[in-house]
Amino acid sequence: MFTGIVEEIGEVLTVRESAEVVVFTVLGRTVTSDAAHGDSIAVNGVCLTVIDPAGSTDGTFTVELVPETLKRSSLGAVVEGAKVNLERAMPVTGRLGGHIVQGHVDGVATLLSRHPSERSDELVFNLAPDLARYVVEKGSITVDGVSLTVAGVTSDTFTVALIPTTLAHTTLGIRHPGDTVNLEVDVVAKYVEKLAAGYLAGGVDGGVS
Repeated sequence: MFTGIVEEIGEVLTVRESAEVVVFTVLGRTVTSDAAHGDSIAVNGVCLTVIDPAGSTDGTFTVELVPETLKRSSLGAVVEGAKVNLERAMPVTGRLGGHIVQGHVDGVATLLSRHPSERSDELVFNLAPDLARYVVEKGSITVDGVSLTVAGVTSDTFTVALIPTTLAHTTLGIRHPGDTVNLEVDVVAKYVEKLAAGYLAGGVDGGVS
């Protein structure tokens, strides 16, 4: 489980294929400071399992991307030298600084435009129909692993406003129109929809005894 509060911008040092799996070696000195084999680290919002942590030795860790991950996320297009957002799984004693993030990508989106102002930027992304129902104004959404508040939403787009800290400490500060990002909608919205479906369809007795 993550919170969408990016700890550092890392760098993908190597990308190699091994049968149907793609293997990344990623430099991230903060997230590897206590990393162990089997730990979870979110890379651009995708929960990945550490298979070879070098830890304090050289600040790198290795992860494997299976076909499902490559199909569902934008990581299949990542090349050596790419900058990525990194976050370790939240400890039980940690603060929920963003919102509940699973690291399970729901889809990808394209940055349509960005509108800089003196101290913040507004970014507009396209929004697929199958995800639009989960996105509401002032609700939460995860973009490349960054917990953000939705500033505006239409039937096929959503807008977020980035503060200076987000611009400086995540890759969203260097994204350009046409770039693709990973999206994870609020998991609470998906559970509410699932639980309410039976009642709305008349298939569940909603009365009380």
